[in-house]
Amino acid sequence: MAGNSRRKGAMRKAGSKKGAVVGSGGQRRRALEGRGPTPKADQRPGHPAQRKAAATARNEQRRAAARPAAEVVAGRNPVVECLRAGIPATALYVAIGIELDDRVDEAVHLAADRGISVLEVSRAELDRHTGGAVHQGLGLQVPPFDYAHPDELLDVAAQSGNPPLLVALDGVTDPRNLGAVIRSAAAFGAHGVLLPQRRSAGITAVAWRTSAGTAARIPVAIATNLTRTLRSFAAKGLMVVGLDADSDLTVDELTLATGPLVLVVGSEGRGLSRLVRESCDATVSIPMAAGVESLNASVAAGVVLADIARRRRVEGRV
Repeated sequence: MAGNSRRKGAMRKAGSKKGAVVGSGGQRRRALEGRGPTPKADQRPGHPAQRKAAATARNEQRRAAARPAAEVVAGRNPVVECLRAGIPATALYVAIGIELDDRVDEAVHLAADRGISVLEVSRAELDRHTGGAVHQGLGLQVPPFDYAHPDELLDVAAQSGNPPLLVALDGVTDPRNLGAVIRSAAAFGAHGVLLPQRRSAGITAVAWRTSAGTAARIPVAIATNLTRTLRSFAAKGLMVVGLDADSDLTVDELTLATGPLVLVVGSEGRGLSRLVRESCDATVSIPMAAGVESLNASVAAGVVLADIARRRRVEGRV
């Protein structure tokens, strides 16, 4: 290489060499810069500690994404019912310039008495909070619903002193139907509602609205496996009765109404699933006029629950 050869005429004079000199590490602006202190293990790319920290952060992000967000109940009656029932709420939204009435006054006073923030917002902002639902100028922000364990439903029934009456839903995915079933269950003395973990509606703002706040008055439980939970209820002495439009036994002939009972309601289109139907001790249908194929799931549940409540009153079981 030129400048390093020992051949005559090929050597530079001492001190004339440009660039770095052996052992100098560079000079002036070309000198090597130190890397500073050694980073911590969880900050070194490729280090096991760094990979573990990154995996932990990703898992937390996934859990945060899966965590249900707060819901907003819309409408004057639903909001007042929720506040009367004492459901946990974090904020009451009141649209600016709305026409006041007794429900608005009651909602504001109930929220203030419980220390719930009362926020005046524009109608456009309230529209965003409620997802475009008909809110009538009122919205109530509620935290994610706190579901019960299936065994808690039996505890509530035992404390009532009356024969257990539970309602289980199989494949009901419309939150409006769910809210209506919960409202009927509360109205006719049921001790709880059981939902499957999969293929089912949950307690959303729509369900809260349809239930008119009664979801706070009756426990709603989640079953990891609906069939297995129904069989465990049967082992504890409850009779499992499913609603089935094809059953020859009508609700008028249901002699099990006054005893410990689980009423299972399927979806309007599919009805009861095969495994759930096989878990039932009996199935009943609702007698209807010719030409009507089926009832909405929530309407059917209300009809049967009303008849069960009537039978229990007649026999003095409630």
